[in-house]
Amino acid sequence: MIKKAFAIILALAVTAGLTSSPAFAKEMMMKESQKGVELRLALRDLWLGHIFWVRSVVYATKSGDTEAAKVAEENVVKNAKDIAGAVASFYGKDAGDKLFGLLAGHYGAIKEYMTTAFAGDMAGKPAAVDKIKKNADEIAAFLNSANPKNWPKDTLVSLLVAHGDQHMAQIDAVAAKDYGTEATVSENMKKHIYTIADALAGGIEKQFPKKF
Repeated sequence: MIKKAFAIILALAVTAGLTSSPAFAKEMMMKESQKGVELRLALRDLWLGHIFWVRSVVYATKSGDTEAAKVAEENVVKNAKDIAGAVASFYGKDAGDKLFGLLAGHYGAIKEYMTTAFAGDMAGKPAAVDKIKKNADEIAAFLNSANPKNWPKDTLVSLLVAHGDQHMAQIDAVAAKDYGTEATVSENMKKHIYTIADALAGGIEKQFPKKF
């Protein structure tokens, strides 16, 4: 089911926006068709891959396993390319390239924060935080432009900033070897990503009803 849904998401070029709120996501899910359900599951799988591989980079880096960190980072990039490729097949190559660049910026800022945190460089953290927040605004603006009716920019910014905050909380917990907190943060990240994916799928179905 998941593999079939993932194929559908690539064909429909899904990730044009990370939308709205839990309430909005619930509303969209109540109206979704069978294809909408498949799309939602595919989006969950795609975005879950993002947080899984970034988390893998964090743990591998902290443990000093450079080979594992390299493989995990390669998969972070591959995951971002999958998302960008989906957008490119729906909105065109330029849109796909733009989103890939934004996702690369997201990961780059998170990695910068990780590097400063693991080095104990408290003075370097604010710059990384600023980059994460600026990138969230840029991604929100891009996604909102793809579906302005269903994906309000302010809501997207809130969702993406919260996502970035979760990455940072996860890194801080690993840096402190507070693995209990890290586990809780990771579970919350998954729930947040699911909310984003569900709302996104509903927004796409609403924007392009003839495809569903």
